[in-house]
Amino acid sequence: MAIRDVLMRGDLTLTPSEEKIVRLLLTDYPTSGLGTASSLARRAGVSDPTVVRLVMKLGYEGFPDFQAKLLAEVEARLHSPLLMMEAKRQSGSNDSAVLAYLDSVTTALQKATAATPVQTYERAARLLMEAKGEVVLVGGRFSRHIAGMLAGYLVQFRPKVRDLGVLSPQIFDTLADLDRRDVLVVFDYRRYQLDVMAYASQAATLDVRIVLFTDQWLSPIADLAEVTIVSPLEVASPYDTLAPAIAQMEALVAHIVSTLGDDARARIERLEKVRHANAVTLDSDPQENGARQTLGPRKIPGPKSAKQDDIA
Repeated sequence: MAIRDVLMRGDLTLTPSEEKIVRLLLTDYPTSGLGTASSLARRAGVSDPTVVRLVMKLGYEGFPDFQAKLLAEVEARLHSPLLMMEAKRQSGSNDSAVLAYLDSVTTALQKATAATPVQTYERAARLLMEAKGEVVLVGGRFSRHIAGMLAGYLVQFRPKVRDLGVLSPQIFDTLADLDRRDVLVVFDYRRYQLDVMAYASQAATLDVRIVLFTDQWLSPIADLAEVTIVSPLEVASPYDTLAPAIAQMEALVAHIVSTLGDDARARIERLEKVRHANAVTLDSDPQENGARQTLGPRKIPGPKSAKQDDIA
């Protein structure tokens, strides 16, 4: 169990002095616990023995044990692919590396099922579908692509959906138009991006409600989020997997679809008419469909030969 989760356990019975320490640890997590026991006690306004008694009550052997586990947690959160390259390098044939990786992704997907209660998806769905203003989506270097996918689904169910894409100084200007009617969906996984955290933090000051997709170590944005969906990331590769995150995003969409009302269904019908009128996909082009039914499968022409080019 992560130390943050230990500190937030509902069955803990704390003295007023211990509550001060826990509040300080959670307010500036995890950096507040990385100094000495004396410095933590001084900042919390309690005695050194109170700090030691608290960490032992939490199940640690003492402050050094508590701090060692906190440091290990921080290290896990900040690992880069370069640091993990040797630790997770696969030995043997390329085939074994492929199979080991796919097996590890399967395991991560199974863990994702238990990582977030179904009720959390239900709360997220309500926030997204009942928002009176905009639903704005943002993500990191790779996770922003999942944000874009979710935006593509949501725009079929409701208006006022905006995918921010790559954050830039101009994109930050959109904060001027956000307020408590809006919902911000954030995808943020280790190593958490400063610009994503900055955007979410500033949105929170505007009373924007936040839905967060993150990993088991929890992005700092978790402190601001109303709903947090947790995904396991570790697989047999130096690079974390986003497969469980995509599955969780699609599970959220599946739940939304299962609860759609007449307004959302009517919107989908209108969108389908627009796509049909503009022949967006192959099956929406009536002329093409008629030709296929009459002439059979369409042949895709190959490259012309040099002689054909001369004749043309």
